[in-house]
Parts: sequence; structure tokens; C-alpha cells
Amino acid sequence: MKTQKQNPNITIAFPRMGNYDIPAKYLLTNIFDVNIEDIPIITNKTIELGTRYSPEFVCTPFKYTIGTLIESLENGANVLIQAGGGCRYGYYSELQEQILKDMGYKFQFINLMSKGQKSLKKIYQELKKVDSNFNPIKALYYLIITIKMVKYMDKVDDYIRENIGFEVVPNSFINLQKEMLNSFYRSKTNIDLYFKYKFYFKKIKKIKINKPSNHLKIGLIGELYTLMEPFSNYELERELASYGMSIKRYTNVYYLLFQKGRMANKYVKYAKEYITYKMGADAADNIGRTKYLCKHNYDGIIHIKSTFCTPEIGAMPIISKICQEHKMPLLFFSFDANTSEVGIKTRVEAFYDMIEGRRQ
Repeated sequence: MKTQKQNPNITIAFPRMGNYDIPAKYLLTNIFDVNIEDIPIITNKTIELGTRYSPEFVCTPFKYTIGTLIESLENGANVLIQAGGGCRYGYYSELQEQILKDMGYKFQFINLMSKGQKSLKKIYQELKKVDSNFNPIKALYYLIITIKMVKYMDKVDDYIRENIGFEVVPNSFINLQKEMLNSFYRSKTNIDLYFKYKFYFKKIKKIKINKPSNHLKIGLIGELYTLMEPFSNYELERELASYGMSIKRYTNVYYLLFQKGRMANKYVKYAKEYITYKMGADAADNIGRTKYLCKHNYDGIIHIKSTFCTPEIGAMPIISKICQEHKMPLLFFSFDANTSEVGIKTRVEAFYDMIEGRRQ
């Protein structure tokens, strides 16, 4: 399904990550007079395509995103928008573009990052190529609404993550969240969005839960894409919630865009006995978070990453050391196309038994 606009010859698509396709599509729909494709849900076919056409030892997010782009091109997209940064992923756009062109696809590729860096002038020039009527003032208006939308989504997500394991009626949180996101997408103004957020957050907080005062608390840290795209971590958060555990996850889009710049330095300072410098991507952040979780009565920490994620591989020995010093249970997951879902469930069950026994 496509949103029909004045120019039927252009159809834009972009990679998918969690529910963030909703604010991304909202922004693009309101600033361009072109078609915006509904991004396909990630499936086994997506990762199979991505794995087949990716370099063997590239990280898994590269494979997921290029698999999504291939499916989008097959569905009729002819303009692809890609962005990335913080690690090697910031350099992947050029490689993905070349792979897709070598496969014979004809399309326009809009890369919002160049060599891992972003330039407002370059972004404007690239977006002007998509639609000659592109209006930066109008774009800024809807960008502000979109930023607020992401902020509200992440706040609601944090609350759901901490409470979904205790809901009395199954799927109460997820169903109301879907209704909220559909309502957000139809927002016309910042005020309209704000009142929708207040309305739905109030309803979400009224969902009946049975949450013991001594419930188990888990800290979830690791590589950003694998944390935020549920398919790439085999719905790990839902699996953890099914055991009646409260989940704390720091990484979300709002944090990456507006908080990481100042927080990364604070994490390095906070964990100065373990690290002196930033280590790329979220590695230093996760070391600081590990120390915080150990000192604030969490029952366990789970670190997840994609295979071949270099920054997180560097952080893992330090994270292990911190957990050993504080006698904190720690579980590592590394995900790729061949990860066994049964193996994940078995390890989660064993981890739960360990921390539950430790608590008792």
C-alpha cells in the first residue's frame, strides 16, 4: 500500500527499525509530494536476502537493512533513503548502493550520512533532488512534530517495558500502543500530538497490572540496532517479560539523536576506573550503564549485539569484569542469521532460574 501524492513516478522507501517507520513515514509524507512506501515487516526472507547479497563478515544490521531495501525495490520503490552513524554502519550506505546497482536495480539513492558524518547543507541538497518543490520551512515544521512524536513514543515504550510482564490481560499494552501510534500518525499539529500522547499515556497507565514489590529487574544493554529491532533479537524483550521481569533499556532513537552527545562523556567519567576514552558506537555507554545497574539493585544484566560488532566485542571483557566485581549475573547474546530461537529461550530460562534462585 502506498500513500498517493501528486507525483506518481517517485516512490520513497527506507530501512525499517522497530516502530520508528511510523514517524519516518509521517515526516516524509508531509514534506514531499511523492509516494511513500509502507516498509515491509522484517521476516526470515528479509534476512535471507540480506545475507545472500552481503559480504560474509559484515555486521548483521547491514544484512537486515539491505534485505529490507531489496524488498522495497521489488515492491516498486525507486528512491531509497539511508542513514547511519556511530560505527562502521555510517560507512555502509555507499557499499549498499553499489551492491543494489550491481544487482541491476534502477533507483536514486539518498545518503543522509557521508563517511559517518552528517551535513545539513548536504541533506538539503539531497532532499531537493527528490522533490523540486521541497520547502525547508515546511520540513522544519513537521520535523519538530516528528521529533516530539519519537520522544513520546520512547517515553511510553519505557513504561511498557517496565510493566508489560505484569499485565493481567495479555496484549493489553501492545494493543493500546498500536492504537496510539495510528493516532499519532494522523496528527496535524504539535498541540494535537501532545494531547493524543497525554490521552493514551493516561489510558496505558490505567491498564491493570499485578506487579509484586520485590519483582525481578533486568538491565538490557548492547548494540543499538539489535536492541531496537525486535526481529533481530528474536523478540527477546517479550520473552523476558513472560517470566514476570521488569526491563530497563537505555537505547532509543531520542537518546541517540539528542542525549548521547553529552551522556557518552558522562559515562566515560562515571566508569573512569575501567575506561579512559570513548570506544566507538555505544561501547563506553554500556560500560557506564553496567556499573550503574550493578550499584542500583538490579538482578541481572543482558548484553546483546549483532555478530562482528567490533565496539561491543571490545566492551564485553570490561563488562564481564564489572559484573564479576559486583557479583552481578550476566548473559551475553550475539545474534546473526543462524541464531537458534530455541537456544535463546533455553538460555533465558536458565538465566531466570539462576537470578530467581539467587534472589531467594
